[in-house]
Amino acid sequence: MKILYVCHRVPYPPQRGGKIRPFNMISHFARNHEVTVASLARSREEFDDAQGLRKHCKELICERVTLLGATARMLVRAPTRTPFSMGYFFSAALKARIDAAIARERFDLVFVHCSSVAQYVSDVVGVPKILDFGDMDSQKWSIYGQVRSFPMSLAYRLEAAKLEAEEKRLSPLFDLNTCTTLEELATLREFATGVDSDWFPNGVDHAYFAPSAEPYDPDLISFIGRMDYYPNQEAMIRFCKSTMPLIRQQRPNARLTIVGANPSAVVKRLADLPGVTVTGSVPDVRPFVTRSAVNVAPLRIARGTQNKILEAMAMGVPVVTSNVAARGVDAIPDEHLLCATTPTEECRAVVSLLADPERRARLAQKGRARVLSHHDWRASMRRLDDIVERCMAVARTNPSDTRPAAIVR
Repeated sequence: MKILYVCHRVPYPPQRGGKIRPFNMISHFARNHEVTVASLARSREEFDDAQGLRKHCKELICERVTLLGATARMLVRAPTRTPFSMGYFFSAALKARIDAAIARERFDLVFVHCSSVAQYVSDVVGVPKILDFGDMDSQKWSIYGQVRSFPMSLAYRLEAAKLEAEEKRLSPLFDLNTCTTLEELATLREFATGVDSDWFPNGVDHAYFAPSAEPYDPDLISFIGRMDYYPNQEAMIRFCKSTMPLIRQQRPNARLTIVGANPSAVVKRLADLPGVTVTGSVPDVRPFVTRSAVNVAPLRIARGTQNKILEAMAMGVPVVTSNVAARGVDAIPDEHLLCATTPTEECRAVVSLLADPERRARLAQKGRARVLSHHDWRASMRRLDDIVERCMAVARTNPSDTRPAAIVR
């Protein structure tokens, strides 16, 4: 087949959450099909890095957008019903190149990852189309509206309402909708758009993220995640100020290492607190995780799958996370990971693992085994293949779907 794959961020190198899922889909499709990838780069560095994706696809269509331009497009949409997200991820140049590719090629399938770029092909007819929402972004903005202070809370609630309406509008313009978790699937089906929907999970490279033979530090705690991302910032500020003092009351030598690129000034100041280290960007996060006794992911704001949790579990390091973040992982609390909500609960869960090596070892072993059995990319891609085949089978039985692709104006 010839596949047009549209995604919101150039998925290369696949080193952050928003790039890992689309990269694995593209590299999987490319084994047996001709894949044309269309996406956006937000800097010269990202544009240059994107060229490495060419060895994983037949053609790469990439356009640069600037922060200034994206901000302007967002502000223009403020008084309209169009979500800010649609402006942030829009490029007239990319739209023109996608239209030209559709006019030039006879694609057998159009696959879109992330609703914010569905706008590029929502007007395409005559070819089967799948929209992978990934996470239901409208619900994430709704949570932001609940936890941020005024006036940002109002802006996020407005974006949530706009984006939910847009998700409902876009859904029936595609033949099949997908997402990452059963929770996201339930939200998608609540929209009741009448479109076939399904899910396939994120995986983890469990050969790369593997346990280490080196001994761990029994008093070391780790957190991994980009520190220019608000949910990670909020989680660490709260954990350092409320939970770490409780942990150090029981384990005076307990230390927390926060590993992640672009820490804000507020996050950097967390290193002034007893037992807290902020590393900033590192070439390889794995040694920081495998040297720790416990990995924490105390996120209050989380939708979909937290790849950081999967990676820590794959490395054989037990995870203490929030109930909301755990919902994105196919794992059973108290068997494969521990869940906690309040600082007292977080302290109790972390200390129980620091103080009991045997319990830590049991949870670590079961956690990795669960990742191998339920978050393997090969199994996930087999599920995706079944979804694609289902979509194509419907198209084959509908003569109207056999005409050449065209743009509806």
